[in-house]
Amino acid sequence: MAERSQERDRERERERDRQLPRIRLDQPRIRRSRLLPEYDPEAFGRMSERIARFLGTGRFIVWMTVLIIAWVVWNIFAPASLKFDEYPFIFLTLMLSLQASYAAPLILLAQNRQDDRDRVNLEQDRKQNERSIADTEYLTREIAALRMGLGEVATRDWIRSELQDLVRELEERGRERDLFPPDGERRSDVPDR
Repeated sequence: MAERSQERDRERERERDRQLPRIRLDQPRIRRSRLLPEYDPEAFGRMSERIARFLGTGRFIVWMTVLIIAWVVWNIFAPASLKFDEYPFIFLTLMLSLQASYAAPLILLAQNRQDDRDRVNLEQDRKQNERSIADTEYLTREIAALRMGLGEVATRDWIRSELQDLVRELEERGRERDLFPPDGERRSDVPDR
């Protein structure tokens, strides 16, 4: 009975495989139509960063100030038929609110992208610091090993001082035993027996 149910399941899978179109990995997938418009998030992010950079400059503040002053002056002193925003300047308030409502998310998006870049840079810096610390520790161990090795090696000054000590010692022994008589007499180092 279990074998029959397994056989039926295998047959169903084969039938399902025959009905579905086979997807090949060496060919691009067929694009499906979507109801929502598509956009490139990177392009949108770059554009938002450019806008955010411009909003943070003195040039933007100057242009915004000039625009507001011109708007107010025009709507106060222009003939009544050419005024488009009367004294409470409701349309100006609406425009400034609209500009602020778009500027805030664009600035936040630019900050998020900058945070992502900073996070990646921080991670790279951390890894570089770890490598530098490991290299420094390795070099410190190597220098310590060299110092320990050099402690056992005879240096030129040490050899020179040892040779000078030996020469002095030989001179003292020579005087004591009179190995080198001044008048050319020959003496033996070996005492007579």
